[in-house]
Amino acid sequence: MPRKGGNISLSSYDDIFSTEESREAAAREQIQRIPISDLHPFEGHPFRVVDDEAMTRTVESISQFGVISPLLARPDPDGGYEIISGHRRCHAAELVGLETLPVIIREMDDDEAIIAMIDSNLQRETILPSERAWAYKMKLDAIKHQGARSDLTSPQLAAKFSSAARVAKDAGISGDTVRRYIRLTNLIPELMNMVDEKKIAFNPAVELSYLTREEQSQLLEAMDYAQATPSLSQAQRLKKQSQEGAATLDSMCEIMNEVKKEPTDRVIFQADSLRKYFPKSYTNRQMEETIIKLLEQWQKRRKREQTR
Repeated sequence: MPRKGGNISLSSYDDIFSTEESREAAAREQIQRIPISDLHPFEGHPFRVVDDEAMTRTVESISQFGVISPLLARPDPDGGYEIISGHRRCHAAELVGLETLPVIIREMDDDEAIIAMIDSNLQRETILPSERAWAYKMKLDAIKHQGARSDLTSPQLAAKFSSAARVAKDAGISGDTVRRYIRLTNLIPELMNMVDEKKIAFNPAVELSYLTREEQSQLLEAMDYAQATPSLSQAQRLKKQSQEGAATLDSMCEIMNEVKKEPTDRVIFQADSLRKYFPKSYTNRQMEETIIKLLEQWQKRRKREQTR
C-alpha cells in the first residue's frame, strides 16, 4: 500500500546544504569530450613538450588504452579551452590521431590557473632545471599576486616570505632551494641550455646568475676560448669579480683557462641510455637499485670463481 505523500522525494544532504552556484559548478566540472582542435596550450607555460623516448611510451600507451586520465582546462574568452594540465597527453593523442579528449573544464583566474598548471606538471619524474626554475618563479609570482589582492595591509616582506615558504612546502624542498632555482631564470638562454644539458652543474650556474647579461655573454666567449665550463670555485670568483666591477673578458679568460682536475670518483649514466633494459614502469630509483643488485651478484660470482 503506497504511503501518503509518496510523490514527494526527500532531498539529499548535498541538495540541502549546497548552493545553486556550487551545484552548477559541480555540473560544469564533469568530464566532457572536447575536440582536440578546441584545445590550446597554456600561454607561457615553462614545460617542454618534445618527441623524446618518454613521449614514444605515452603514444604507445594511448594507442592501446586511450587517454585514461582527463585533461584539465579552462574556458578561453577568445574561444576554445586553455590546457592547464595534460599538454603531453594532448600532443600524444594528436600523434595517435584521436579527435576528442576527456577534459575537466574549470573556471579559474590567471593566478589559480598558473598554480594548478605548475603543481600538476611538477609531479613528472623528469624535469629540466630550466623548467623547474621558471615553474617556481611563475608560482611564486602568482601566490604573491593573490596575497596582494586579498590582504593589502600585510607587510611586503612578510607576504614575500609566506609566498616562498608555500612554494617550498608544496614542492617538498627548502626555501633556499626554491630561491636558488629561481636565480637560474637570470641566466641568458645559452647558459640555461648548458645547465639543462648538464654541461654546467647546478651550483656553479647559480653563482653565474649574479653576472650581468653582458658579462654572461662575455663568459661564453671565455668558455669557448678555454674549451671549458666553470667549476664551482671558478664561478664563485667570477661572481666576486662582477660584484667588484672587475669582470672583463680578459679576466674571465684567465680564470677559465686554468687547468681543472677531471673527477675520477664518479660514473654517470643517462637515464635514456638505460631505459631500454628495464620495464617501462620502472622509475630512475628502481633502475639504480636493480643495477646495484646485479653488480653485487656479479661481484659474488667473481669471488667464487677466484676461490676455485
